[in-house]
Amino acid sequence: MNLLDEELEVENGVKNGCFPLAFELEPETIAIQEAVRVILKGLGEDLNREGIKKTPFRVAKALRQGTRGYKQKVQDFVQSALFPETGLDDGQAGGVGGLVVIRDLDHYSYCESCLLPFQVKCHIGYVPSGQRVLGLSKFSRVADVFAKRLQKPQRLAEEICSALQHWVEPSGVAVVLQCSHPHRGFVEVTVSSGSGGFEDESSDLWCEFLSLLKFKGVKLSRDVSVVEDWCPFGIEDSSDTDSEMVSAVVSVLRALGEDPARKELVSTPTRYLKRMMKFQKVNFEMKLNRFDCKLKERRLSCETNIKFWSMCEHHLLPFYGVVHIGYFCGAGPKPVERSLVESIVKFYGFKLQVQERMTRQIAETLSPQVNGDIIVVVEAEHTCMISRGIEKFGSSTATVAVLGRFSSDLSARTKFLESIQKT
Repeated sequence: MNLLDEELEVENGVKNGCFPLAFELEPETIAIQEAVRVILKGLGEDLNREGIKKTPFRVAKALRQGTRGYKQKVQDFVQSALFPETGLDDGQAGGVGGLVVIRDLDHYSYCESCLLPFQVKCHIGYVPSGQRVLGLSKFSRVADVFAKRLQKPQRLAEEICSALQHWVEPSGVAVVLQCSHPHRGFVEVTVSSGSGGFEDESSDLWCEFLSLLKFKGVKLSRDVSVVEDWCPFGIEDSSDTDSEMVSAVVSVLRALGEDPARKELVSTPTRYLKRMMKFQKVNFEMKLNRFDCKLKERRLSCETNIKFWSMCEHHLLPFYGVVHIGYFCGAGPKPVERSLVESIVKFYGFKLQVQERMTRQIAETLSPQVNGDIIVVVEAEHTCMISRGIEKFGSSTATVAVLGRFSSDLSARTKFLESIQKT
């Protein structure tokens, strides 16, 4: 194989084993794309619009990549990574003590109730036995096999724990997961599972494990919980749900390798569509009164930390954060009430969007209300940054739109940005 062939393999995803060359032609990919087209049409979107054209393929790629665990086996990662270590027997490591703790493994999984990705911070403790240890990177590999499936936190913890106990055969395994589900912020839960010497969560071994987690700043309560239904998107009346769109979501579940009749998935299509329909395209024109007043003395006025929730039109995944707005006004009452600004942010947020466009639209809509001088800063976290191949946890994006005086007055922009830092 020459260098050019190798580069083509890397570009098409073969080198890292993610996708075969004909990924776009596989029946699962085609089925998901067709389903996404039905959903987009049901949302009132133009399938030929430039930002939407490739959305079905992007969604299919993200979903299949995010559920690749169905086709992976734990033993493929573990069996070649068990290494002999003299002195490891009956839970002892050279007489020092056998507990091994692997902290802060970042993963994501898809909620089986609503098909939204949720973040997982995984902590694993185990006591080696049989004079062998598992290569440290394989703990993350094993966790990923089960995270890359439709999941709920407690089952995910139990499956990771059970797999490590079975294939590594240690004296015991403990797993603690800190899970964050996006919903106007985050719904957070901590769950745990233990086997072998960790079966009793009141044991000294569990206490030692939790102490080592807290020692590095991991914030945990001692009583981690068992959560059966943590998804914040409750089951609502499904009588008005479009049957064709429901069938489309069912076909997505099948294409991912799941059984749509599984009791935990029966309500998933309805939950997913209820959430998506909040971003349905509507023909509504926002009309506002123009504020036109010559101000002799103008002071900087700010509306900061206005929360928003939107949906990326490229991957049909949420992005969320805060909006900050600055403008000039006189000494009297503000020309723009915060409630109006919040309504405008919500109006442009509840659409299939991109952050850059939303920032510009907010600025252009408010500009006539404030004599044309306005600056808008949007800070957001994008779910698509964690739930695809890039997997960049903790990243955020800021976009800025400036009109009027703010576009040419550096001191005005600086003053506004400094005011944001103080909030």
